[in-house]
Amino acid sequence: MPVPNFTDQQILAARPPKNSVSPLRPYAFLNETEYIATGQTAEISTIFLTNRECPFRCLMCDLWKNTLDESVAPGQIIQQIRYALGNLPPATRIKLYNSGNFFDARAVPPKDLPGIAALVQCYDRVIVENHPLLCNQSCLDFQQQLTGQLEIALGLETVHPDILKALNKRMTLDDFARANEFLLNHAIETRVFILLKPPFMEEQEGIDWGIRSVEYAFSQGVSCCSLIPTRAGNGMLEQLQQNGQYSLPAFTSIETTLKSCLQLNQGRVFMDLWDLDLLYRSEPDLRQRLARLEQMNLTQTIASDS
Repeated sequence: MPVPNFTDQQILAARPPKNSVSPLRPYAFLNETEYIATGQTAEISTIFLTNRECPFRCLMCDLWKNTLDESVAPGQIIQQIRYALGNLPPATRIKLYNSGNFFDARAVPPKDLPGIAALVQCYDRVIVENHPLLCNQSCLDFQQQLTGQLEIALGLETVHPDILKALNKRMTLDDFARANEFLLNHAIETRVFILLKPPFMEEQEGIDWGIRSVEYAFSQGVSCCSLIPTRAGNGMLEQLQQNGQYSLPAFTSIETTLKSCLQLNQGRVFMDLWDLDLLYRSEPDLRQRLARLEQMNLTQTIASDS
């Protein structure tokens, strides 16, 4: 059966309302612990910046819920970062995630980049997210302004070509490869987001393509893969769920995929555990199983089921 494609208008029409957010405050911030390439763990301050909605209307995305309809004024992103850092404990690394693309000039004002760089000089790594089609000279300029290492998180999503197109991400695998090569050639490291069981996949397909996507990412020189169980909540996936074209991945698929990807021994692999306690609340032994997933994330070794 051919994979359907939806227009921006159809995706937008399916959406529930946005949340109320302020351009003067990040919509969330926290500290998290992450296994790093040296074989240790590091504390990371993660700030979820409030800014203009991403121009790409990806089929599965729900990050637009905490965005604005208009661009922020110059200085407001700096104000948000300063506010979060004033309320977070110390860390050695920082993630500046903005529900879209850090180098979208309508989301993060280019005039703010030197001020942002000055605010994060004490961190040895600065991680931002960006669409492959927006990886350009701005990334290199920002890297030059930092004292630490710039790392850019790219949404690869899946290497299944038909489903990647159906996700309305407006990129091909060639686009991803060009962007990733451009960044690596300029000493900017990359990590990727990969969907576990996106729409239009059966359960075993979701596992198989998740693993294949991780293998592809590592073959391109990516240093870290973050697996995200595809979840509903944006309106469009609820419609696909009613049509039998999407379902939440089984919890066993989450466990199997992470274990299989760790066994590749090609780079760091994390499973996104956000809200899994709510999504799988009827799953047996959920607390213990979530703890095992967290242990695998933090140690990059396969935890015992006992």
